[in-house]
Amino acid sequence: MIPLTLSSPGEENVIKKIGGNPEVRRHLENLGFVTGGRVSVINTIDGNVIVRVKEARIAISKEMAQKIMI
Repeated sequence: MIPLTLSSPGEENVIKKIGGNPEVRRHLENLGFVTGGRVSVINTIDGNVIVRVKEARIAISKEMAQKIMI
């Protein structure tokens, strides 16, 4: 398992684990990041990550992306 921040742009991945405290995990789940779900990095800008999850584009911070393990 590696954090989402190490994924290459355009590469589709499966979420294996979501870390962090319960509040952070709940927030990510509400955005569509769930274990077993598919996610791909579109672009990385200054460490922040733009991802595609459930056919939506979402920008998340580097800290949040490091909690998503693929």
